Amino acid sequence: MTVVSSVAASRIQSAIATASSRTGIAFDYLLGQAKLESGLNPTARAGTSTATGLYQFIEQSWLGVVKKHGAEHGLGWAAASIGRTGSGRFTVGDPATRQAILQLRNDPDVASLMAAAHAGDNKAALEGALGREATGTDLYMAHFLGLGGARKFLTRMAADPDANGAALFPDAAAANRNVFYDRSGAPRSLSEIYAKFGAKLGQGAEAAGRSAVSYAAQALELEGSTVVTGAGESASDALAWASTTLGRLGRQTSDTAASVLRPTPDTARLAYLMLAGLGGR
Repeated sequence: MTVVSSVAASRIQSAIATASSRTGIAFDYLLGQAKLESGLNPTARAGTSTATGLYQFIEQSWLGVVKKHGAEHGLGWAAASIGRTGSGRFTVGDPATRQAILQLRNDPDVASLMAAAHAGDNKAALEGALGREATGTDLYMAHFLGLGGARKFLTRMAADPDANGAALFPDAAAANRNVFYDRSGAPRSLSEIYAKFGAKLGQGAEAAGRSAVSYAAQALELEGSTVVTGAGESASDALAWASTTLGRLGRQTSDTAASVLRPTPDTARLAYLMLAGLGGR
């Protein structure tokens, strides 16, 4: 397993903070998702698919999101190079250009921006279909099952929470038995699967968030920063806040999955501190 150094992790989390500020998708959700998907390793590769990078985008999903959102984030050359066939498949005519676009999955800044933009698309689509605000768990379901699968899952769960998840999604269940079946081999209900994802997302956000506070404090300290935060704190005040926040973040995880699109004051300030400490604006 690849171990990500504290310096590399702090830069990764700064990239996530920037993506959050540009798109409005909560920092704690994006950080928790990256922790779950790759362990904050920007070069992670899946052994059973083309999934690569911080957010484990497969090739077609990556080409699709870059085609849609690349130009607005300085990747106009990449977006313009991607075409789409009549069947909906994304293509790039030049092999070298295609490889260059796919390699961007390993760039934390680009991967974070594209993940946030993709989450924003899923949020809008799910809210339109469900008639309610999308939670972080809803967004993770869209990441796991695809948007169509998430719509089907969430709509059916609202009508029949005890429905057998494996019977509704046999292919996904075959590939992810630990999600769709309990240890005894009994199939989980939709509500049980949903709760499992919510808990998993919250745990990932907690673990990543606690590390992020530590790295933010280190960045301020190592840079000799004279940053004054939005709350009027000096760098030394901010370091003290970061230390006490380590404990509070652990107690917020039950709320993280439910309110993930509205950053908490602590995580919003954390993102600010990380950007300021690492030279961001």
